[in-house]
Amino acid sequence: MSDFYTILGVPRDAEDDTIKRAYRKLAMQYHPDRNNGAKDAEEKFKTITEAYDVLRDPRKRATYDRYGEAGLRGGGAGGFHHVDLSEALGIFMRDFGGFGNLEGMFGGQRSQSGPRAGADIKATIPLTLAEVATGVQKSFTIKVLDSCERCAGSGAEAGSKTVRCTTCSGSGEVRRAQRSFFGQFVSVAPCPTCSGQGKVLETPCKKCKGEGRVRGERTIPVSIPAGVSTGQYMTLRGEGSVGPQGGTRGDILVVFDVAEDERFERDGEDLYCEVLATYPQLVFGADVEVAMPAGSPFSLRVPPGTQSGQVFLIRGRGLPRVNAKGSGNLSVRVQLWTPQSITEPEAQLVKQLGALSNGPLAAQPKGFWSKVKDALGA
Repeated sequence: MSDFYTILGVPRDAEDDTIKRAYRKLAMQYHPDRNNGAKDAEEKFKTITEAYDVLRDPRKRATYDRYGEAGLRGGGAGGFHHVDLSEALGIFMRDFGGFGNLEGMFGGQRSQSGPRAGADIKATIPLTLAEVATGVQKSFTIKVLDSCERCAGSGAEAGSKTVRCTTCSGSGEVRRAQRSFFGQFVSVAPCPTCSGQGKVLETPCKKCKGEGRVRGERTIPVSIPAGVSTGQYMTLRGEGSVGPQGGTRGDILVVFDVAEDERFERDGEDLYCEVLATYPQLVFGADVEVAMPAGSPFSLRVPPGTQSGQVFLIRGRGLPRVNAKGSGNLSVRVQLWTPQSITEPEAQLVKQLGALSNGPLAAQPKGFWSKVKDALGA
């Protein structure tokens, strides 16, 4: 993908207002409603919105400036995925209040006639770290609006018909002109009588009251990829509620909620854990078992003379990367296990060992913290 700054046509040191103005100008040019749904304009609109969504967020922008798009995928900026059209339109609506408002300000035209699509639905899916490690097939039940069987989704009683809305004369929108010191402003809004469809029912369906839809429930299967994090989501297109009077189904946004696993700490695709080892194991070396989020534990070879607190990095044993190849790393900290109670023979042996051991040498190389203190002049 091209550089995000190049996509928006702004310098790398551009301020927030400059980025916002550049995006608004391009969004007005490539918005799907201005291009009759042309595929190339839609792709361009998604691309510029993705660039804007990263550069407007200080944390994402800092990560992108340092590591590029690969850094965003790594999870350090809360995860990253390419936006789809519904997300792009949502971002545009969030920051500019919708295309209709901007269109009216600039004197443009926009038609809203025709059936409206159903609203998007959000569903949260709980996951365990074991499920994240392998990916999982899930299903969930959600309340939706389904097409009315009595009227086949039209909203009209059998034998009746639709007539043109008299409020908007069938255009589906109403315009209001307002004069100010700066000139005339024209606002465009959906017709309140026909909800932007340009027509009204002669005789509404008795079952759905003219809505063309009724309440229902759906059980939906979903394949969740490995490596996802809390807050990330996927879009199930056309699986949500139907729109009124024959409108298409909206989308379902499946949001992931990953439960914490007390055995591990997670940073993106990297995992951190601790294992306990006895004093003889640290002195002579040993094989210790390290748990994994899913599957059998693996054996880690602790070499002789290992110090308590030493960390071993095992590459590729972390979680799979989402939308990328490979897996993260697993860092294992080996800690000395100290028994809380021992038998009398064990106590005698520990005392003998203490008497025989010389302990650490008096003159040891400076440790990390000593070097820090020297550097700070402490």
